[in-house]
Amino acid sequence: MDIRLDDLRKLLVENCMLKVEPAEIAEDMPLFGPGGLGLDSIDAMQMTLAVEQFYKVPIKDPATAREALQSLGTLRDWLRRNA
Repeated sequence: MDIRLDDLRKLLVENCMLKVEPAEIAEDMPLFGPGGLGLDSIDAMQMTLAVEQFYKVPIKDPATAREALQSLGTLRDWLRRNA
């Protein structure tokens, strides 16, 4: 499966209602916490559901979501391993 960063950026901006341009989100930018996009637990849930719907790959538990959603790069790598 081809996992493109541009698709992940668009999914993130649309589902988390971010006020940034998708191109501004670096592959290694932390999605949570200081120095990153500052997403919260609601955003994590939204993104988990969006990934499951778009890629048809379930994220089964919070620990897996934490691992996969560190950055767009880690999400892409996780999807490549699990798709």
